[in-house]
Amino acid sequence: MESDTTVRRIKPPFGTQSYVAPGHGSPWDRGGGVSEPKRKPDVSLDLLREGPATFLVCVFILLLWALVHLSLHQLVIGKASGEFNAERARQHLERIVSVGPRPVGSHENEVLTVEFLLEQIEKVRAMTEVGPHHLLSVDVQRPTGSFSIDFLGGFTSFYARVTNIVVRLEPKGGSKHLMLANCHFDTVANSPGASDDAVSCAVMLEVLHSLANQSTPLRHGVIFLFNGAEENVLQASHGFITKHLWAKQVRAFINLEAAGVGGKEVVFQTGPENPWLVQAYVRAAKHPFASVVGQEVFQSGIIPSDTDFRIYRDFGNIPGIDLAFIENGFIYHTKYDTADRILTGSIQRAGDNILAVLKHLLMSEELADSSEYRHGNMVFFDVLGTVMVAYPARVGTILNYMVAVATFIYLARKASQPGNRGGRYVRNLAFATVVALLGWLVAFLSVLIVAVLVTLLGRSMFWYTHFYASVCLYGSVATGKMVLVHTLAKNLYYRGVRMVELGDLYLDVSLLLWCCSLLWMTYRGLCSAYVPMLMVAFPLLTKLLLANEFKNRGASLKYSVLYLAGLALPYLHIMFLIWVVFEIFTPIMGRSGTEIPPEVVLAALVTIATVFLSSFFLHFIYLVRSTKWFLAGMGSVFTIVFLLVSSGLLFPYSGSPDRPRPKRVILQHTTRTFYDVHGHVEARDSGVWINSFDYTGMQHVTPHVPQIHDGVRTNCREDRPFCGFPWFLPVKFLSKKNWYLPAPDVSPSSPVDFRLVSKEETGWGTVKMTFSVKGPSHMSLYLMPHPGASLSTWSFGDGTPQFDLSGEYFVFYSHGLDAPTWTFWFEIQPPRDKPPSASGPDGMISVAISAHYFFGEDQKTPQLEELLSRFPSWAFPSSWVSTYDLYRY
Repeated sequence: MESDTTVRRIKPPFGTQSYVAPGHGSPWDRGGGVSEPKRKPDVSLDLLREGPATFLVCVFILLLWALVHLSLHQLVIGKASGEFNAERARQHLERIVSVGPRPVGSHENEVLTVEFLLEQIEKVRAMTEVGPHHLLSVDVQRPTGSFSIDFLGGFTSFYARVTNIVVRLEPKGGSKHLMLANCHFDTVANSPGASDDAVSCAVMLEVLHSLANQSTPLRHGVIFLFNGAEENVLQASHGFITKHLWAKQVRAFINLEAAGVGGKEVVFQTGPENPWLVQAYVRAAKHPFASVVGQEVFQSGIIPSDTDFRIYRDFGNIPGIDLAFIENGFIYHTKYDTADRILTGSIQRAGDNILAVLKHLLMSEELADSSEYRHGNMVFFDVLGTVMVAYPARVGTILNYMVAVATFIYLARKASQPGNRGGRYVRNLAFATVVALLGWLVAFLSVLIVAVLVTLLGRSMFWYTHFYASVCLYGSVATGKMVLVHTLAKNLYYRGVRMVELGDLYLDVSLLLWCCSLLWMTYRGLCSAYVPMLMVAFPLLTKLLLANEFKNRGASLKYSVLYLAGLALPYLHIMFLIWVVFEIFTPIMGRSGTEIPPEVVLAALVTIATVFLSSFFLHFIYLVRSTKWFLAGMGSVFTIVFLLVSSGLLFPYSGSPDRPRPKRVILQHTTRTFYDVHGHVEARDSGVWINSFDYTGMQHVTPHVPQIHDGVRTNCREDRPFCGFPWFLPVKFLSKKNWYLPAPDVSPSSPVDFRLVSKEETGWGTVKMTFSVKGPSHMSLYLMPHPGASLSTWSFGDGTPQFDLSGEYFVFYSHGLDAPTWTFWFEIQPPRDKPPSASGPDGMISVAISAHYFFGEDQKTPQLEELLSRFPSWAFPSSWVSTYDLYRY
């Protein structure tokens, strides 16, 4: 009897599919003269009715989505061990947050928070003094240093006397090998920073308390680093790892961070290499939540963020584990990041995990000789936060290839059928693959057209507050177009072909495409290849187990239910990964600047998710009698949601206290002064400079603040460093739409004192210029060599100017308390066609300095306060005073 995979065109009776005698199909099915064996009598095979099939698939997806959400809200699995006191940690959190925002250099950061932390640490130290096992030492470090980093396009950082509180806990006899646990207590301006990162410091205080009170002595020591300058682009961690004496004994680290507020802390980076760290987390973590997919996505650089992990890895050459809270990133770095939004369950699970993993590592043999265990990577992921799966990457490679080989053996057996059936199967499989890819391509293009249309209508980012509306809008388009392509193929090209065999053929197509992605990712050495491995192994096994049921009865209810059950585990995991992607990227679109079209990004993500989830449901499209009502339903959903979006009823932002989705805006009341090459003031003005953090610009703000309109949009002056505006970080490429309202001059109590100390020609043809600067805790230095000139060396970092941003260099400066005058120098190679003493408006280089007043009385002005009062409740305007001074030499 001919295999079920052979595609044969016949006209079936209504509602059934039958085997028929050869010669009754179309010529497309016939092989060149090869006789067919006699057939058994006709056997009726079931097809699915449209309604039950749609109901089954919808219930399947909704049930798995509900399980994902249930697992995410189950913060603590089982009972807490009792070793970590979450209530006491919460008290620490509330005390730290109570002082308000803690920018570097502020009294709140450098004095009040430091005093509280030292007070709590002293209590623990007093207990260890009378105890028999442990010794606790404390050092308040205030390092000065400089380094370059390829973040945000690349820039150089200089810091002076930032604060680190370094706590060393070790056995009474001392320790040669140390673990490092890191958090930071500073914040960005205008945010209380409960989740980023006060809660981590509160957790670390309680973990320190628990470890110090252990009845069993530790085998190795541990450093708890409470660093006070992470938001200044990782400065304090660099100061510790490159300048502190204890840093040389650190063998590995755990970094606690946040990219959201509350929820579960996820392991999103490990290594580099050193698989023993992942194994320690797998064995010890009480409530595991980790994925190597997150690690590879984060390290690809597509997420505009970074952590102290990079500093310890790149400058300390030590491996580690990076954990972060990722939920509710909409209020990350805003005034809404408050202690009351962090559930005690989140603190409990983080404390249980950190304590358990640290205890495991501090008693391990690997820490003493980590170099022996350093090579290799790990594949790791959790299953709904209940259990961790981890295995070496080399084992993953073998497993991936085994699954791929099994798949190709399965397909090869069909392709090697006797007569012309094998060749016909290969041709049909190739054509079906093209149809599947065409369906996905049409879906993708259709969704992009809708996304562009929504953008042109001025309704971009409606999903920022109404996420599921985007799923309905773009998901209905993607699903509808995909089903339409296959329906047309079924009704026009495959007309008369046995639908059961077509369903079987398109299941093979899904296996083939996932198997190709599995091979490609494995070849590239990606540990994330375990995802397509799961998406091949389980459907293939399900297919083989249900082969007889499908052959004898077709798409029966029993077959359909069992088929979906076989897909449950890989689909459950991929839906969890989809949740992670949207949980991270949806809020990021609210702080990605004015140049990246968020509608296209989110629409593309929804389409990709739809393609992934639909891949093994192509099977069902050919097993249902009709799809007309399904297509009508998708069209209706699209029409209704599109009308809601285009009418403006789905507003992007929300000021709801329970579920805020704020629009981020930065306002700087600034005074700009521009000097010519002779030192004369050639221009001066003052105003409020406004930056939108997202694509909508001031579109929704203007009705509330009419002064901010397109008539006051700024233009970039290319002859001025960074367009002549006081950029705090080098992100002008992300936010090119800015507004500038005229306003009175600002008069900070500690104005910048910028001086050229010396200018001299060197014996090797360069000009060395030395400067001194005295100003507030945060300043930005911009260097722009003029055409023909170039920087050859400077006093920052390793001495080599790095990260030329379109002819400009950015130096980020900050200091803590009692910092000395900042002195720096650089050497510039003058233009070859001009003498070093060239005069005129151009000169050799433009040097600009901007000062940022993030706290205290200098942060505010009456004009700024009046403007802020007009902003709607759904906006988060972060504001401060700044100055910008440009000099030409």
